[in-house]
Amino acid sequence: MHFIVVGAGSVGTLLVDIASRTRNDVVVIENDTTRANEIANKYDCLVLNDDATKEEILEEAGADRADALISTLELDATNLFVCLLATELGIPTVVSVLHQPEHRELFRKMGVNAVKSPHQLAAESLYRTARQPAIIDYMPVEGDAEVFEIDVTEQAPIAGQTLKKARSDEVIPDDVLVVAVVREDGNAPQIARPTTAIEPGDRLTVYSERGTDPAVTDIFGFFDDYR
Repeated sequence: MHFIVVGAGSVGTLLVDIASRTRNDVVVIENDTTRANEIANKYDCLVLNDDATKEEILEEAGADRADALISTLELDATNLFVCLLATELGIPTVVSVLHQPEHRELFRKMGVNAVKSPHQLAAESLYRTARQPAIIDYMPVEGDAEVFEIDVTEQAPIAGQTLKKARSDEVIPDDVLVVAVVREDGNAPQIARPTTAIEPGDRLTVYSERGTDPAVTDIFGFFDDYR
């Protein structure tokens, strides 16, 4: 695939590293000469030391054959402008770092996929881990909804019940869905079915429309020692 990466800061450099290692054709546009030279010396990719807000620079980067453009600049306004140019040039997938959450709708209206800045994601992850250590891993979906992994404890209301019974007894609310189960024996994950019995020690993958609210996580175990 042909990727255009705009910006060679911490995020852009990581993207170049990943894309280069997976043998993609990568072009980097970086306005700062020092950063541009560092990328050119370290990676086997074309580096344009120029301004990505110029249409001719995107064309020089191969916009006509690009599969995706990823903009990682420090200002949402600049990222949005670059992404609009990329869209007008017909690049099929356009992605940007999002620094201010209130700008997400603007990016969406322009047909740009916007992803939270890694600094914000890291801060949210650290806060979540401190607040609820029982959560093994999680992924935001849309709005408050999340998919997360959690271990079932001995005291969990769901322990010893099938998913069908837990649902009928209203232990599991309608906005929560158990997706998969990993047993302590280390076998491959099982698809969670209504007849699946949940046991202490099971690691569950769960979808929750209200995220990792304690009212949700307490279904799978009581973690008072963590609060």
